[in-house]
Amino acid sequence: MSIVYFKTNTKIKTTIIMKRIITIAMSLVTFMTAFAQGIAFEPEGTTLEQAAVKAKAENKMIFLDCFTTWCGPCRMMARTVFTEEKVGAAMNPKFVSVKIDMESAYGAPLAKKLQVSAYPTFVIFNADLQEVERFLGGSQADEFLKKVEEKGRDNSSAALKSRWDAGDRDPQFLLTYLKTLTATYKTQDANDVAEAILDGKEATFTSDSTLRRIFLSNITNPFAKSFVYTAKHPDELAVKIGERGVEGKVNSVLAGYQQRLIIEKDGKASLDQTQFDAFLALLSELKSKEADHYRLSTLITLAEKQKDYKAYIKYIKEYLANKSLDASDMQLAQWTKLFSTPDADPKQKAEIKKILKARIADIESGKRQPQTQVGNMKLSRPTDDLLRMIVDALDGKMPQQH
Repeated sequence: MSIVYFKTNTKIKTTIIMKRIITIAMSLVTFMTAFAQGIAFEPEGTTLEQAAVKAKAENKMIFLDCFTTWCGPCRMMARTVFTEEKVGAAMNPKFVSVKIDMESAYGAPLAKKLQVSAYPTFVIFNADLQEVERFLGGSQADEFLKKVEEKGRDNSSAALKSRWDAGDRDPQFLLTYLKTLTATYKTQDANDVAEAILDGKEATFTSDSTLRRIFLSNITNPFAKSFVYTAKHPDELAVKIGERGVEGKVNSVLAGYQQRLIIEKDGKASLDQTQFDAFLALLSELKSKEADHYRLSTLITLAEKQKDYKAYIKYIKEYLANKSLDASDMQLAQWTKLFSTPDADPKQKAEIKKILKARIADIESGKRQPQTQVGNMKLSRPTDDLLRMIVDALDGKMPQQH
């Protein structure tokens, strides 16, 4: 009996051992497969916060691929570099890797928070979501891995930020920090450092080529003292870069700030009313001729994002009725083309058709000339043809050659 028991027990032990061997073997296969397939990115939809939980549990860092669907180098990296076996072998043991579309509902506000504006941008975090370093642009596998290795251990940006946060305002340090921020496209932080460099030099910086370059390259805040002074005294900078140069800088800063007045979160859009009111007050202080343009175009964009098409049309009409403003044919086409879909409200379509036909009549009567180019780009046909095509689409007709 004991012999039978012994044989039975041996079989059980053998079975257990075999199961363990198979389990280990399968684990090794899975382990090797993960490397063979390149970087083991987390499932689509994984947030940065979820990645941080996993990174802490596995004692890893976080690698974030900031991409957009239209970015060619982003697609190249995903297709050819991230899939290489040696890239996975180097990355997977060290990083929890995440891909986030920076134009998605989750990604858009994250892009603003991280100050990501160029693609692809790769950001390395520690498990506490503190940024260690970042680098930009597509590259081949070896160059990519070299950058990851350098940035993963180089904590220079974090060290510079710590000095800034601690109140270090040494002039040479500020120049070094600004150079780092500019290279990584952290425009908001770069603006803050540029403001510190220019502080107290608002009336004199135009005579210094280095300070002038810093103003032109890095000041993006319309409330910055150097910007307000320049907007009020444009001739001083115009002596160095010309009137058109000053006008371009002023308009660029104002237009860029306008885009930050609309907050998008969880797929919903809202207006930062406090900042909007402050912006309008600043435009009044600067006696800007474009004040109504910025006010109405902000409200038009907000209404579109909120799908409040009644308000949308109302603001377009107000814009067109304002004698100090002049919407181009291309701008009018951009505003009105969204009503050409079959499910658009018939009454709203009728209002839009009326607006378009009034513009076409102005062109036919010679009151206005159609656009033949936008900037330096020559159009394939004059804009009155485009406007007629939109009217046809509103009527449910196939586009006609006019």
